[in-house]
Amino acid sequence: MSSVLDFARNHKIITSILVVLLLITLLILSRPIGPWRSYRADLVKSPATTKEKPGVLRVGVAKRDITPNFLLYDKFVDKNGNSRYEPDKGDYFEDTNGNGKVDSPWIAGFSNNRPAQGAHDPLWARAIAFENNGVKVVLVTLDSIGIFHEAIIDMRKRLDATLGVDHLMVSCLHNHEAPDTMGIWSVGLEKPHYRFDTAYLEMVKKSVVEAAEEAVKNLAPAEGIVAEAPAGPDGFMDDSRLPHVYDNVIRCARFVKPGTDDTIATMLVWGNHAETLGSDNPLVTSDFCHYWREGVEKGVKEPNGTPGLGGMCLYFQGMVGGLMTQLHTTVPDRNGGQEYREGSYEKAQALGENLAILTVKTLRDAKAVKMESNQVAVVAKSIFVPTKPLFSFAAFIGLVHPGWYWGKVKSEVDAFRIGDIEILTVPGELYPEIAEGGVEAPAGQDFALPPMEVPPLRGQMSGKVTMIMGLANDEIGYIIPKSQWDDKPPYAYGRTDKPQYGEQNSFGPEAAPTVHAAALGVIETLHKSLSTP
Repeated sequence: MSSVLDFARNHKIITSILVVLLLITLLILSRPIGPWRSYRADLVKSPATTKEKPGVLRVGVAKRDITPNFLLYDKFVDKNGNSRYEPDKGDYFEDTNGNGKVDSPWIAGFSNNRPAQGAHDPLWARAIAFENNGVKVVLVTLDSIGIFHEAIIDMRKRLDATLGVDHLMVSCLHNHEAPDTMGIWSVGLEKPHYRFDTAYLEMVKKSVVEAAEEAVKNLAPAEGIVAEAPAGPDGFMDDSRLPHVYDNVIRCARFVKPGTDDTIATMLVWGNHAETLGSDNPLVTSDFCHYWREGVEKGVKEPNGTPGLGGMCLYFQGMVGGLMTQLHTTVPDRNGGQEYREGSYEKAQALGENLAILTVKTLRDAKAVKMESNQVAVVAKSIFVPTKPLFSFAAFIGLVHPGWYWGKVKSEVDAFRIGDIEILTVPGELYPEIAEGGVEAPAGQDFALPPMEVPPLRGQMSGKVTMIMGLANDEIGYIIPKSQWDDKPPYAYGRTDKPQYGEQNSFGPEAAPTVHAAALGVIETLHKSLSTP
């Protein structure tokens, strides 16, 4: 009898062990599988596909505040005031909610050890919806470091289906003074080791969906005015890596109520990292973008200011690879009486107000033209980007960019036509030479090959104004021309000690050729689908 009982007892133990091992295996496998694994973007919608002629363009906008509610977090006590969490130097958190763990919004960008200590200005999710000829799309710009593709898909799935949205595009400003939404800057060597704020990401997702839905509900007849003007590089930005190629033209679109000067929205694209404050700032802020949008909407005070345009200003990040930054730039204030070199809110304000004044002047100038076309079209295509081993492993275990496709990650490129505006979206930080021209094959390159990312993307686009929006629907890091990839000695451009900065924050040398080829594809498909070229 005892042997029977022993067998039964051992059988239960073995069964329990097998069940636990099965659960662990399923948990491990769920990481590389990722959410929304079967999702594919494969969309072409235009007047040619809907068989509806363009009528009156309709535009709607809405926004949601995505600033962290600091009452929900622990108070951080920074004993030496260096904006870093260093418990060995006396820093500590007051466990205000009594849950026994550290609760903080960790600021993304620069280092992974910056607890946010408050807010300087609000962070926003700003949405603009367009509708005509049976096509309805929404574009959202986020005051955020970046959002991985699977989270974007999740937002799309949450949209109210009865609103009939054909496509939602979400782009991030790559703001280095916002909470971590990617899980990269929430990892620390000290305890606790991993502290990613999933609740904040959930709030951001919900806010994007709400803003997008409200923008659709606010759709109303509109007329468009487009213009562009160079902004920099001098006094605005630096290219910290050779070759020096800039995305320094502000592409502007203003939408007004028909027959009036009443602004509904101003949409802007320009490439520059939002990082004026540098790595020591302890407050969340949208950086120079805050002052730029405020200046366009409400005006910049005299002397040497400008009245605002009203409505809502939406700034979409352009191409920031290379990298485009104001960290090493001397920025003059609008009065010419002072210049700012070091990171500060005064420097961010000067940069933002200079951009606002230039934007308003450009859109009020006689060279600004009224849109003649009102058609709306969209092409969206899933792509699979080969990744270097480190990022491939990180994707496999679900640490970054959840979802692993045999050494590749799933991403996306889009193309839109909004009247006389053509828009291309890229899923990361594109090096401007890929769009503007100037890709090089320097001596010392890691791959002995000529430039691959040709022809330049902007030259393949049409429309009175062409906009290339970065960090759109994903963040795969720097998109570096393969012929400029330089991770191993001998280094390019005569460097002897180390290569230029960039490769360590890129998914790999195949990212640029993959994105470039896909971008050419969606542009060509868009042009073929349009009712007029």
